[in-house]
Amino acid sequence: MSSAIRWGILGTGAIARKFVKGLASIPDAELSAVGSRARSTADSFAAEFGVLRAHASYEALASDPDVDVIYVSTPHQLHCANTLLCLEHGKAVLCEKPFAINAAEARQMVKKAGEKKLFLMEAMWTRFIPVMLQVKQWLKEGRIGEPRMVMADFGFRAEVKPDWRLFSKEYGGGSLLDVGIYPISFASMVLGGEPVAVTGSAHIGETGVDEQAGMVLTYSGGRLAVLASGIRTETQHDAYILGEEGSIRVHAPFWCATEATLKVKDQDPVVFSQAHQSNGYEYQAMEVMHCMRQGKVESAGMTWNESVILMETMDRLRAQWGLKYTME
Repeated sequence: MSSAIRWGILGTGAIARKFVKGLASIPDAELSAVGSRARSTADSFAAEFGVLRAHASYEALASDPDVDVIYVSTPHQLHCANTLLCLEHGKAVLCEKPFAINAAEARQMVKKAGEKKLFLMEAMWTRFIPVMLQVKQWLKEGRIGEPRMVMADFGFRAEVKPDWRLFSKEYGGGSLLDVGIYPISFASMVLGGEPVAVTGSAHIGETGVDEQAGMVLTYSGGRLAVLASGIRTETQHDAYILGEEGSIRVHAPFWCATEATLKVKDQDPVVFSQAHQSNGYEYQAMEVMHCMRQGKVESAGMTWNESVILMETMDRLRAQWGLKYTME
């Protein structure tokens, strides 16, 4: 696959707009088609971003023969069904986080991609930004020794609107799936594997979703991740990796950082700083395209197994909180 890779966009919300702006900075990425549940929104999105074809249904987009890969950007509760639809029609998929509503759905998605021998990846864009690649390189080189603790948070204060997806159990609302996935995924990237113990406490608001949460994940050897999320609580947005010989600070907002600082005992701090090529969403698309050209069905930077483990971890937390979504 050496020519331009043709992208389809499934869903026309705010996150899709951010993604296509990033995609526009990649010379060999073609914004081929968009699909929406309404003709008007598909046409409007296509006109705004110069998309070649607009489809008035998700199935029409999935059936488009001139699309190689589809970016699924619909609300959380639709991720599984939309991904399965695209895979059934022979399309590779980049699916927005959270990968699914729960681990059972995630396993369905992974199983279908395996059966179809098609590329599938969770759109955890943070993994592929330049700063995070540098952080992973520092860890690989053992610059801070063994990482012993990760500290990260993602919280913001929003007005309670019961009909808004963020506060609705029907949409998989709450802080955990929406923003908690970022610090949990960051901890997984650094500490690796499945947590041996998961514990947390959440405030369940008047609409029945978690409005803020504190979480402690224990990994093998006693390594810890101390994390927080919130949709009614503004947090600091830095992330820290504390090791035996030093530390790494990923500067706020850590999920789209352009700067990180390495501190090693008895050495001057090292600051890595790099602006995004566009808005940061482009790097995950580049990874997808690289993998597809290599004939791979998953990325080593965001594997199927890890996406399932992340969903399992969040399932375990919700079980402690007594939080079930409407569709479960």
